[in-house]
Amino acid sequence: MSPARPDKAEVIRYIANGLAATAVHFAVLALCMDVLHVPLAGMANAAGSAVGITVSFIGSRHWVYRGHGERWTTQAGRFGLLYACIAVLHALVLFLWSDAAGFDYRAGFLLATALQVALTYWGNKRLVFSQAAERCA
Repeated sequence: MSPARPDKAEVIRYIANGLAATAVHFAVLALCMDVLHVPLAGMANAAGSAVGITVSFIGSRHWVYRGHGERWTTQAGRFGLLYACIAVLHALVLFLWSDAAGFDYRAGFLLATALQVALTYWGNKRLVFSQAAERCA
C-alpha cells in the first residue's frame, strides 16, 4: 500500500473511533453547559476535549493504526502534542463562535469539529502512529 493512499479499513476505523471520541467530547461539553452551568463555552469545551482526546488515543493506538511497535508513552507524547494544538484551535473556534459572536455553541462545536477532522487523520498517520515517526523517536 502506498503511503499516499490510505487503507480503506483503516479510514473506516478512524471515522468510527473519531465519532465515538466526538460523542464523548460533546457529552462532556453539554454536561458542563447544560447541567453544571459552566459560564464559558470555551472552558466547557476544554473539559470535553480532554476526555475526548483520551478516548481517541486509546482507540487509535489499539484499534485504528495497527502494526506499530512503539512504546505507548512515546506515542502518547506525540499524540498529546498534536491534539493539544488541535484542542487549542477547537477551543478558539468555539470561543470566537459562541462567546465572542454569541452564536449557539452546538453549531460552533460542529464547525470546530469539522476543522479538527480535516487535521487529525493526517497528523496521526504521519506524525504519531507511522513507522517513520517510530524511526525518528
